[in-house]
Amino acid sequence: MAQGTDLFFAALGRTTDHAMSGPTSLPGWTGRHLVAHVAANAEALLNLTHWAATGEETPMYASPGQRDADISAGGQRAPAELRRWVEDSARRLSAALAQLSAEQWARTVRTAQGRLVPAGEIPWLRAREVMIHSVDLDPALTFDALPEEFLQALVGEVVARRSGTDGPALALRADGGRHTWTVDGTGETTEVHGSLGGVAAYLTGRGRTGLTTPSGTVPDLPPWL
Repeated sequence: MAQGTDLFFAALGRTTDHAMSGPTSLPGWTGRHLVAHVAANAEALLNLTHWAATGEETPMYASPGQRDADISAGGQRAPAELRRWVEDSARRLSAALAQLSAEQWARTVRTAQGRLVPAGEIPWLRAREVMIHSVDLDPALTFDALPEEFLQALVGEVVARRSGTDGPALALRADGGRHTWTVDGTGETTEVHGSLGGVAAYLTGRGRTGLTTPSGTVPDLPPWL
């Protein structure tokens, strides 16, 4: 989480106010929408941290539409205000997590997708956001620039989410077969080869650059979240 936060703020530091108002790799999102989302995500995870600390049920979002509303409203804020918000929310989340006891880390909380997880997963939920959105924000970054351990964990999680759904069956081979995964899906299994970062980008809906298949066609994937 700390490493991803540093990566995100380095990417943000390279992003001018003008560029923040322009498009990102996420369809329909400007840089301001993306920064607003990362800031609001920290506050949502602060709700889960409060739940873990007190035992008082505190959902990430007050309603199913709050996340999208936060992104939409945040995208209208001035760049300087967004920079302050995302920095302050990240700092408050880190400080709150540092105060949790072993008992509180083990307390069960519920993610925005409705999964019941121990509070010990909160840092992973945050790491996933700041790592992936660093790449979304900064055109100079690619998934191959992200830490290998993070990419392995991310691919493992997304493979588990995609298995057993109506998406395509896949045999994933990364870095010359050094890393392999199988997605239990529909139809004949397609073997997909690429770098570890390329496979992670593909599975999370960030393109298919550098990927190859025996047929030359990389299957389309449904959303993963």
